Amino acid sequence: MKCLNMKRLSALLLAGTLGLGLASCGGEGSGDGKSDKSSIKVGLICLHDENSTYDLNFINAMEEARKNLGLSEDQIIIKKNIPETNECKEAAADLVDRGCSIIFADSFGHEPYVLEVAEANPNVEFCHATGTMAHTENVKNFNNAFASIYEGRYLAGIAAGLKLNDMIDEGKITADEAVIGYVGAYTYAEVISGYTSFYLGAKSVCPSATMKVQFTGSWYDETAEKEAATTLIANKCVLISQHADSMGAPTACENAGVPNVSYNGSTKDACPNTFIVSSRINWAPYYEYAVKCVLDGKDIDADWCGGLDTGSVQLTEVNEQAAAAGTQAAIDDAAAKIKAGTLHVFDTACFTVEGDVLSSYMADVDTDANYEKDTEAIKDGYFHESEYRSAPYFDLTIDGITQLNTMY
Repeated sequence: MKCLNMKRLSALLLAGTLGLGLASCGGEGSGDGKSDKSSIKVGLICLHDENSTYDLNFINAMEEARKNLGLSEDQIIIKKNIPETNECKEAAADLVDRGCSIIFADSFGHEPYVLEVAEANPNVEFCHATGTMAHTENVKNFNNAFASIYEGRYLAGIAAGLKLNDMIDEGKITADEAVIGYVGAYTYAEVISGYTSFYLGAKSVCPSATMKVQFTGSWYDETAEKEAATTLIANKCVLISQHADSMGAPTACENAGVPNVSYNGSTKDACPNTFIVSSRINWAPYYEYAVKCVLDGKDIDADWCGGLDTGSVQLTEVNEQAAAAGTQAAIDDAAAKIKAGTLHVFDTACFTVEGDVLSSYMADVDTDANYEKDTEAIKDGYFHESEYRSAPYFDLTIDGITQLNTMY
């Protein structure tokens, strides 16, 4: 397994809470030893700005990490609204010129541009979130990172399923009307893994639940996301969630009085009557880990994956005004089982594909130009998501989920 060992990372983070005394950060470093903390500069490249819940999550985590690491504000340089084009290469090169020792990028499409700049600047560390190339390209100063967000999505799905049960019990819908709508950005494995884990969480407590997915073809398009949510509501979806980055879907839900599970942060202030809970990746543990590696002259793990145990996967506080009674307790119980290894999100006994229970599935882990399947992902009765690389590779369409459009 090429992701960072979770028990080891938990120990590292625990050490970090006692100051900055992380005992080890990766493999045997080839650096020159410890660096002066006051001289380090950290760069962050964001696809959008604070108006995107996705990018705001990265920006807020950087501020948290900055404080925890004891860095000054002028040691952090953030470039916002950087598209997935050659402009990303230019932004990364500029951060190098401005003296950054480590540079993070937050969007999938940034990867080839960041990799190119990494190859040209071997003395600077580059850390790309959500990417897939680090474990195959073997560029020493280029690293990928993700988190097992499917765990958080599953827990948020439990909250959704309990809300559906409430609606059934109150006579607002019948059991066969427990239809979830999901606004997805693209038909990528990252999105499919997310909505499937959310659905499995919902179905674990509301067995009659089904799901419809509407794709937008964009990570951030408030109009398109609002229209997608409105379309799903018109298609008799009684609860909406999303893997998209604007307030479009939550706003549509609040306007229509439809329960909503958001992503990357609470929308309670804007949607007090419909917001239930939100899952998110907390990037602060990774930022702190990677920066500390640079400071200590240690190697950064090429393909890092955090989880519930490391604080990298989190849920917001449940909005009791909109959620079903007992939601927090149910989430806590399932989270404890996931941490203990007694509950696996993609347990093959809990879903079928075209009526069949799967015992084998070749996943596209070592992504190449032909997207060839290369790695057996099912063993011990469950799909091993984000274990053979950090970025998701679950791309199955399971029974109970209908994609309304697939052009993206």
